[in-house]
Amino acid sequence: MKFTLLGTGTSTGVPSIGCECETCTSDDPRDKRLRVSVLVEHGGQTVLIDTSSDFRQQALRVGLRHLDAVLVTHCHADHIFGLDDIRPLNFRHGALGVYANERAWVDIRRIFKYIFEPSHFGGGLPQVVAHTVTHGAAFCLGPDFQVTPIEVIHGRLPVMAYRLNDFAYATDLSEIPPASLDMLRGLDALVLDCLRLRPHPTHLWLERSLDYVRELRPRRAYFTHIAHDIKHARDAALLPGGVEWGYDGLEINDE
Repeated sequence: MKFTLLGTGTSTGVPSIGCECETCTSDDPRDKRLRVSVLVEHGGQTVLIDTSSDFRQQALRVGLRHLDAVLVTHCHADHIFGLDDIRPLNFRHGALGVYANERAWVDIRRIFKYIFEPSHFGGGLPQVVAHTVTHGAAFCLGPDFQVTPIEVIHGRLPVMAYRLNDFAYATDLSEIPPASLDMLRGLDALVLDCLRLRPHPTHLWLERSLDYVRELRPRRAYFTHIAHDIKHARDAALLPGGVEWGYDGLEINDE
């Protein structure tokens, strides 16, 4: 299995518009963060987690030619507003399975009403095959490719993390309920929310992210959804062995 971090930034992206802080003016490419999403490849299948608002740019940057499915964590703008950009993939390969929980589907159908209730002729529409996921109900996307949706809490909003075999992706969260913690044990690699150094009401911050890493004990952990408070090279020293700041383009492979 291979994870490619397509974007590792917070909802504003980094650099942030109009900001002249040390990170936003950095020339380190690891400090340039598009909105969060990840590409997962395994057993001939290619799966995207979240169609971020930067999805078109991300897809072009990695030379994406095909997708087999999209997994949605939740329906905030930075995670879903790139959905329309699946259309070129539809033109070549047909409708695309999109997996989201019931709450997210309510918002997706509202935001993208034109997809589900077409009211005009002309112009391409994304072709979506809707699948509803529920906490703990595992499904397979191919031989030896099991996906387990896991509910976590983003402020007061239940959102989905996903375990894919022994890899897991959990972004935009402030709490992992005890039953969900048990579903995230025994991981080879965990990509986990870590917004900034200081506490935040709806996201994990460094201390809390490290607490969860110590609790879950994945073999490797990578932090994502990173704000401009974090400067990659400077703040690498804050992390223990086996934990790294993610960055756009980072590839995480089976070892």
